[in-house]
Amino acid sequence: MRRFRSFRVRLPSGERYWTVLGAGYRPVPEADEWLLHVRLGRDCAESTTEAYAGALALFFEWCAAIGRDWRRTPGEFGRFVFWLQRYDPDAVPGAQVRIVRGARRVNAVLAAVREFFKHAVSVGMVAEAALDALFDLVEDYDLPAEVRGERAGVRLRSRPRHKLSEPERVVDAASDSEVLALLRACRNARDRFIVLTLWRIGHRRGELAGVRLEDVHFVADASRLGCGIRGEHLHVRRRDNANGATAKSRRSRVVPADWFVVQAFDQYMLERSACPQARHCDFLLVNLFREPAGQPMRPRALNELLAALSRRAGLERVIHPHQMRHGFAANIAAAGGTLDEIRELLGHAFLTSSQVYLHPSPDRLRQAIERVELPRAAAGQVPV
Repeated sequence: MRRFRSFRVRLPSGERYWTVLGAGYRPVPEADEWLLHVRLGRDCAESTTEAYAGALALFFEWCAAIGRDWRRTPGEFGRFVFWLQRYDPDAVPGAQVRIVRGARRVNAVLAAVREFFKHAVSVGMVAEAALDALFDLVEDYDLPAEVRGERAGVRLRSRPRHKLSEPERVVDAASDSEVLALLRACRNARDRFIVLTLWRIGHRRGELAGVRLEDVHFVADASRLGCGIRGEHLHVRRRDNANGATAKSRRSRVVPADWFVVQAFDQYMLERSACPQARHCDFLLVNLFREPAGQPMRPRALNELLAALSRRAGLERVIHPHQMRHGFAANIAAAGGTLDEIRELLGHAFLTSSQVYLHPSPDRLRQAIERVELPRAAAGQVPV
C-alpha cells in the first residue's frame, strides 16, 4: 500500500497545482512549498507540478521504505534507481520481481527529484554538499554547437550523476496519409479546422484550446489589428483559462499560418456564427454539437475528437494531438527547417528539445542519396 500520493489542489484564487500527501492525507510541507513555488513563483504549467508531484511521491515512498530522512539520501541514489525500476505497489506478495519502469520514466523521476534538491539547497533546507552527490562537473565538448554557443575555450557544466541510458528516441508522428484520412472522416468545418491546425501549426492541445479570437490574425496586413507581424498568423499566449487550457511555455510566440488553415478557419467561423450561444464566447474553439453549447472546448475534448475520427477513418491506431504536433515538426525538418526555426515554431525552451526532429528517417536518407546524380560521362563508364 502506498503511503505517499500526488493530489490536485485548487487555491481560493482559482489557481491549481499538484502536491504530495503523506500520512493522514496531509501535505508533505517541503514538497508542497516547492510545488507551489514551481506553479506560482516560476509560473510553470499545472501539468508540470503534476509530473513533479508524482515523482516526489515515489521518492518519499522510497525514503520511507529504507527508513531514511530524505535529506540524507543523495549518496544512495544508486539504490533509488534500482528501486524505481522494480517498485510496483500493486504487485502480489511473493510474485517474481520485474522491471516496471523503463529508463525514460526513471530518468524523468530523477530529474524532478534533482530539481527538488536544488531548491532545498537554495532555501537552506539541505547542505550544498548534497548536490555534489547528484551532479558531476564536465566539459561541454559533447554538446551540439547550437547549445554551446560561440564562446571559445573550455566551459564546464553540471551533468546528472545518476542517469540511465535511454534507447534512441523515435518520434511518434502522425503520417500525412493518416492526417488525410482524419480529414476525410470529419463531418463539419470545426473538426476539419482542428485537424488542420494541429497538423499545419503544431500547437499543443492546451495551447489550441486556450486560443482566443483576439489571438487569430488571419489577415495579410495585421497592422489594422494593432499587430506588427506581417502575414497570417496565430499568437500563443499563456493565460489561466476556465476550461483548464494553458500554454506550457511562459514566453508568448507567433506561429505563421498557411492558406490551407486560413481557408478552414473561414469555413469554421461561418459554422460557428450559426450557433447563437457561441457569439458571446471569446474562445476560438467552442462546443457546437454538444452541451454546453457555445462554451470553450476542454483540452481533453481534442483527444476525444481525434480518437473518434481515427475509428471512423478505420486507422490501425488512435491518433493523439501530440502526434499531430510531431508530424508538423517532422515535416518542417524534412523541408529543410533549421533547429532554431523548429524550436521557435514549437515553443521549446531548449534547443535540445527540438534536436530529435533533425534525425532523418530511412526514407529521407534514401532520398538524399538518390538526389545526387552521377555525371553523364562517368555514368557511361560505370560497369553494371
